[in-house]
Amino acid sequence: MKKIEAVVFDWAGTMIDYGCFAPLEAFLEVFKRHKVEITIEEAREPMGMLKIEHIRALLKMPRIQREWKKAHGSKSTEQDVAKLNDEFESSLFCILEDFTTPIPGAVELSERLRNRNIKIGSTTGYTKKMMAIVAPKAKEKGYSPDCYFTADDVKAGRPYPWMCYRNAMELDVFPMNRIIKVGDTVTDMQEGKNAGMWTVGVILGSSEMGLSEEAEKNMDQKELKIKMEEVRSRLEEAGANFVVDRISDLDQVINQLEQQ
Repeated sequence: MKKIEAVVFDWAGTMIDYGCFAPLEAFLEVFKRHKVEITIEEAREPMGMLKIEHIRALLKMPRIQREWKKAHGSKSTEQDVAKLNDEFESSLFCILEDFTTPIPGAVELSERLRNRNIKIGSTTGYTKKMMAIVAPKAKEKGYSPDCYFTADDVKAGRPYPWMCYRNAMELDVFPMNRIIKVGDTVTDMQEGKNAGMWTVGVILGSSEMGLSEEAEKNMDQKELKIKMEEVRSRLEEAGANFVVDRISDLDQVINQLEQQ
């Protein structure tokens, strides 16, 4: 019996938007507007969460909270979270469609999966309104899963498993160990593990890696290898059963699982 019947992919940093730059730019801009400079590393740390939860996580970081208090005279509140989220969404909507290009190998991989009769689902840290922009634009460029679910469709987003369960129901696949969850962040790995799925992390093109294609090509190869191993370790620590260098390497994982 075939062991793998479906794959559930993340979107930005996994199948589209090499390096996951769309939300990064918006987070940096919005905090700067409120007189708090956050670093790229800080902005990326909660990546994969629902965006309002991402903002909450950033404000809970001790250094950022200190800077907020220094700039505003008091600790951040839920009203601040809501205001930042509204401004974040406005900024992101302005640029989102420019960050919907499939990662090299993603379109070809989805075609190979369909040729193997493997269904394709997806989960995301984007909201439903954001996906109304992202999904059609990605489809124009060759990538379109069978279904996708956002945190708006369930009780809570990552690391909770609910979006994965909705995918399993929609794709009509069970038990959960016949599905692979693929993503590029720590919260992707936690989501997949919490859902009882095989979980695969991707390094190149990921938010964890945080590099554009050009930056990767220009980086010293020894330095690149060290950075890749650091990402591999973080994804494995978060629960990844497998970590692949590129999204196009997923076939090897599926073959290995089906040959066991």
